[in-house]
Amino acid sequence: MSLPPEKASELKQIIHNHLLKMDIHGKIREVLAETVRDDQGPARRSLSEADFLRALQRRGIIDDMMKDLHFTQEAGTEAETGSPTKPAAHFVDKDITHLKKTNIDPSRRCLYLQVLGGKAFLEHLQEPDPLPGQVCSTFTLYLHFRNQRFRSKPVPCACEPDLNEGFLLEIHRDGIGESGKMADATSMLSMCDPVHFVLIKTDTSSKTMLVSSYFLDWRTVLSSPSSKTCFAVELMGVGSESKVPAGVLTVSLELYPPLPEILSADIISTQQSLERQRAAEKERLFLVYAKQWWREFLEIRPSNQTKLVKIFAQDENGVNRPVCSYVRVLRAGRLLESPRQAARFVSLLAHEKAPVVGGGGKQEQWCTLMAFLCRGKGDCEDHATLLCSLQLGFGMDAYVCVGTKAKGVPHAWVLTRGTDGSITFWESLTAHRYLHRPIDPDAPPLAPQPKPSYPYRTVGCVFNHQTFLANCQPSDAVELCVFDFQNQSRWKAMSEEALKSVCAPGSTTSLPPLPPLCSPSLDPAAASNQLELEMRYLVSEHRKDLDLATVWDDHLSYLLSSALSAYELERCTGVSCGNEEFQDAVRRAVPDGHTFKGFPIHFLHRNARRAFATCLRSPFCEEIVCCRGDHVRLAVRVRVFVYPENACAVWIMFACKYRSVL
Repeated sequence: MSLPPEKASELKQIIHNHLLKMDIHGKIREVLAETVRDDQGPARRSLSEADFLRALQRRGIIDDMMKDLHFTQEAGTEAETGSPTKPAAHFVDKDITHLKKTNIDPSRRCLYLQVLGGKAFLEHLQEPDPLPGQVCSTFTLYLHFRNQRFRSKPVPCACEPDLNEGFLLEIHRDGIGESGKMADATSMLSMCDPVHFVLIKTDTSSKTMLVSSYFLDWRTVLSSPSSKTCFAVELMGVGSESKVPAGVLTVSLELYPPLPEILSADIISTQQSLERQRAAEKERLFLVYAKQWWREFLEIRPSNQTKLVKIFAQDENGVNRPVCSYVRVLRAGRLLESPRQAARFVSLLAHEKAPVVGGGGKQEQWCTLMAFLCRGKGDCEDHATLLCSLQLGFGMDAYVCVGTKAKGVPHAWVLTRGTDGSITFWESLTAHRYLHRPIDPDAPPLAPQPKPSYPYRTVGCVFNHQTFLANCQPSDAVELCVFDFQNQSRWKAMSEEALKSVCAPGSTTSLPPLPPLCSPSLDPAAASNQLELEMRYLVSEHRKDLDLATVWDDHLSYLLSSALSAYELERCTGVSCGNEEFQDAVRRAVPDGHTFKGFPIHFLHRNARRAFATCLRSPFCEEIVCCRGDHVRLAVRVRVFVYPENACAVWIMFACKYRSVL
């Protein structure tokens, strides 16, 4: 490829400036002096250019120079210069995040973490290499470290996945630590915050699966020469497979700027050992207290044995932790505006029970918040703990309730107490709210009693980040419960000091750090347009199979927008509005003697084929899509409402109008 003369001279100038900045001449002089000195022996020979280049390569100077030399290219140039040299990608990354260049502040300490590939992902040993352009399953690696979150590019699943990424982690970030001061080795040694790795597999139908959740102690780099180290990390599976290796990642760590003096490996291992011992002792003391508390609770009345009182829960790595540690005060910044919007956001994260191999009932697995957010779905307990954390962030008196629904199915939901003593239940899977009015069992038989509208049957315990209360009322039926938490004859509380010793942030090193919510990277308008085009294509193809022509009415499609917007607003606020304008607009758009039919439906994903297959299962939708008649006009409108973590509320409305023939 030839360059015009002005471009060639510009390129030479860039390279020249870069070499000057690296002090390349000084480095060459050092290598030259060293090479000449080594050659001053009895078998002295003349120094060739090849010998000198080998010496430069051996010292890593050429590699450093090429690594630092970046040429930016504007988006879209690949299409202009012809086809790329690599084959087409084997996957579609719908959540494209545009990388931004960042300036490194030399006065702040940073940790550069590189993932240099994966191996031994034996589950994918037999998978053939995907053909160019073929859609396949992908791995995506997510990281969290001291209030910073990162995401790798998706790569095709393989026994040796091509996970090659670099992440620049700030040691001091957002008020954590002394931000005005460079972190030295001693202060970094006391930072026990791990780097949390979460590996997610996404299949061809966009379904996600948690592969591994791993906490990396990065402090080994403090004892490494040149503040640089490289090692293999064995990722374990999750849930029932938490003792089975999932695969291995090669990880490189480098501190920038390097430490002037490194610590000895003994100091680091001693610090880690002390932290583990301290955490183990706190957990042991809490366990002793919890056993004593449980014995006292059972002595109150024998029926307490059957109540659903959940003190500990296993996370995705099979680690038993107090349930209070799953709830923290979580503020969403400007990403969520109100408690009701927070409830809507949580309800958009899909509900899925922990997968279990074979029968034997439900596999219990509560997830760390990072794993839940990266996976984008979880069980009712994950939803309830996240919603409770967000409600606490909005200043509400919120608790997670553990109990049962109809047919004795275990369930978790959220309860908030008003200053006037009112009790509101929040269903985290649907964002529905229910006001609780207890039935008075001592009231006269004919006295009017409130009829419960909520689906909950029993409640065994309630908890948040600093309170745990077990229900010791004669009956655990929700409709009879009085949620007066100060009354010790109704609710038995655990010691707040005991809970704080193992559940407060920073109380033990075994507690996973709380990640911040990420703002959405999806463009809602572009996502809506793309999905609408795909739905139009699927409708046209379906009608073609039935030997039916398809004529679209763009104006009618546009009118459906206001209805979809009103539906989402109602889900968010609980208030219905805008329906009158939509009905009036439709009456104007549908001529006399014509019939209008509409069918709205809501999804949590953006997979067009899955959505269309679901729509066709409804007889109302099928009637519209397969409409026959005189002067049939079809319309479809898609609205994608985007929330934090790229959680999506996808509304699709199919409609048709046709001349009524008697």
